[in-house]
Amino acid sequence: MGHTRRRAHRVARLVAIGAVVCGGVMVSQAAADGSPANGSGGDPTRALEARDTRDAQLARTLVDKLGTSRTAGSWIGSDGRAVVAVTDAEAADQVNQAGARAKQVRYSMRQLRSATETLREAPRVAGTAWAVDAMSNEVVVLGDSSVSADQWSRMRGVASAIGGEVRMERTAGSFTTRTLGAEPIFTQGGRCSAGFNVTNGQAGFILTAGHCGPNGTAWFADTQGNTTVGTTVRSDFPGSDFSLVQYQNTSLDQSSVLNIGNGQTVRITGAADPVVGQKVFRSGSTSGLRTGSVTALNATVNYPEGTVSGLIQTDVCAEPGDSGGPLFAQNVALGVTSGGTGDCTSGGVTFFQPVTKALTALGVSLPNAPASDGEAAGTASTAPNNGSDPAAQGAAGGPGGAGGAGGQGGQVSPIIPGTQGDTSSLAGVVAYAQSFGPGLALIGAGLLGFLATLLIRPGRRGYRGYSTRWG
Repeated sequence: MGHTRRRAHRVARLVAIGAVVCGGVMVSQAAADGSPANGSGGDPTRALEARDTRDAQLARTLVDKLGTSRTAGSWIGSDGRAVVAVTDAEAADQVNQAGARAKQVRYSMRQLRSATETLREAPRVAGTAWAVDAMSNEVVVLGDSSVSADQWSRMRGVASAIGGEVRMERTAGSFTTRTLGAEPIFTQGGRCSAGFNVTNGQAGFILTAGHCGPNGTAWFADTQGNTTVGTTVRSDFPGSDFSLVQYQNTSLDQSSVLNIGNGQTVRITGAADPVVGQKVFRSGSTSGLRTGSVTALNATVNYPEGTVSGLIQTDVCAEPGDSGGPLFAQNVALGVTSGGTGDCTSGGVTFFQPVTKALTALGVSLPNAPASDGEAAGTASTAPNNGSDPAAQGAAGGPGGAGGAGGQGGQVSPIIPGTQGDTSSLAGVVAYAQSFGPGLALIGAGLLGFLATLLIRPGRRGYRGYSTRWG
């Protein structure tokens, strides 16, 4: 019996030590884990990595150097390497020597753009959209459920006259602007998401979607209209889809910090044009933080309200109320949500107004954002949001809001929005601490068990009539 007790005691001690070791491993993995957690209504995968940024810039440089008659676009491959479509062997050699991967194709970008111009000149059909698909070297024309059989047949006729560079596809749902929905900015008859904070050097503004409201539209932080945010002073829609809301309450005028919901923030340090295949994030006041990829550039969408061109096409989902919300890759601003089809249950296609074009047209810039291209993504910092101004959070700091209260705190290492490493707010600290919970619990249980083995030692069996101790 004594041997059994001592054996059990040794086993208990080994189990306790093993629990401490396993718990330590779990805590170390939680601390190093860079995989995004499920954020506010989203399922993000990863932000744009430093190599993606360099390769995207390399692809743009090569396309600009070789020209539209010798190239047909570029994209980021599944391995993260830049791919450039070229039309001749000499151009392919130049691309390969530069460190990218060349793919020789039939149609040049000049031919593909000519096809899109022919489509634009044809009679307008609401519910259709088209964009250059660089990977397939085609112009893809989409028709939603609102397009009748006769209208689609006429579109097919136009496509056939253009040639083999056009492909026709039907899609479920309807292409709509996504004005209705939820917070954070409200107006009579509609609600949108704030995009990015911008400035002209003298005043602060919110950059959001143009279809959200015409010039003179008043915006509030609440549905009752008690807290004024600002007024739309410039709206461009259709044609483009961006607008400028000037802050009337200076206390709401914040830096370039995005509040993406669930207590998580990210500082925007620059603006850039995306590349096909690039991983991106979108935040909106209805569906929260979502992720996906850029599928096409310079897309044209025929909304019921009018035609918008030059858009970014993605497979990121969006829903009503997400209009105007930011599209970004890590710390780089890319676009504001325009519209699309589908939802975040079934998926769909979403289009974005490029930020670079809007900033140029409006004569504004991102505050405290010296970088102007994707190179900032690998080196930028995330600013904490102290959440001290509830009005500011309601106006522009909700999911997809333009900024958060504060935003001037000390800089920390870059944090991918929605990851366990985001400790920029109390909620973020709590979420971060919770990620260590299982490991810490296991360590605690192991230490208690080990201490118990030290305090409780196996006794020897006592025999009747004999002392168990030496006298």
